[in-house]
Amino acid sequence: MTVNSEFSDLGDAVAEYVSDVSLTGAFIRSHSPLPVGTLVNLRFSMILDELEEVVGQGRVVRIVLEPQDEMGMGVEFLHLDHHSQIVIAKVVAKRSMFVS
Repeated sequence: MTVNSEFSDLGDAVAEYVSDVSLTGAFIRSHSPLPVGTLVNLRFSMILDELEEVVGQGRVVRIVLEPQDEMGMGVEFLHLDHHSQIVIAKVVAKRSMFVS
């Protein structure tokens, strides 16, 4: 699953990519993870049948500092617009088809 991140309101804090997307959150790989509790505005694109944008707000709930190639932060979704909720649900459903 290809994910392209765009976190313009976070400055240079996030210049990596989003992974491990679930209905409740995602992991954002970053060499400069934000502190736990930080509120973030999210905007990233996911490729399903076409490019779909996910927009919402989240909160950093954990950070990973080691190993260096896996640094990043777990972000809990606090609010996603309706379209984004549908996109995330489709991504999770599609992934579960391949895991089962």
